[in-house]
Amino acid sequence: MTQAGMLVSDFDGTMTRFDFYDLVCREFPGVAGGFWEDYEAGRLSHFEALRLIFAGIRASREQMAGIIDRMQIDPGLSTSVAALKTGGWQVVVASAGCAWYIRQLLAGQGLSLVVHANPGDFSPDKGLVMRLPEPSPFFSPDLGVNKAAVVREALRVSPCVAFAGDGRPDLAPALLVPPQRRFAKSWLAKKLHEIGEGFQPFDSWSDIPSLLMNTPEDL
Repeated sequence: MTQAGMLVSDFDGTMTRFDFYDLVCREFPGVAGGFWEDYEAGRLSHFEALRLIFAGIRASREQMAGIIDRMQIDPGLSTSVAALKTGGWQVVVASAGCAWYIRQLLAGQGLSLVVHANPGDFSPDKGLVMRLPEPSPFFSPDLGVNKAAVVREALRVSPCVAFAGDGRPDLAPALLVPPQRRFAKSWLAKKLHEIGEGFQPFDSWSDIPSLLMNTPEDL
């Protein structure tokens, strides 16, 4: 089958209903300290803020499994990925979060996708220790994974590329693809609207296949 294109997708809040970061902060009040405020003020990188927050988690493996479950991965994800594959689309995950929980949730859906995310391991006494993916060709000292670089590489090898995301790190990669293949929700959708950039809104990730495969190229 000729490949129609490549869909690069964020994970937290895009393939799932909730972000791991948000659930952790709700479950363990105070774990964030002032780290996120330091990130927003430019005193910490995005990666370093998340690394420090995740390292402060003290929980059992059962508690962590519960948090991961409450992220609510799209129940139609596996079917949606299969539909895209049938249509000639490859799905690639690009995340500034941690591959530790991403791979668990994908495996629970019976999926083995290409994942570009920050490596990490969890233990009850050390928390979730997230590391920079320094060997990655998409390494970013600020985010860990440079999603825009993932999209640029996809554009180099694929006839057409789509992107789906919801947060601040998703703005740069979203702007690399045309509006008809730019899928946005939450913060990203608001920001794109604010700056006058077109996009396709979605609520659940499983909305994307029909939108992607039925949208005219000259929209």
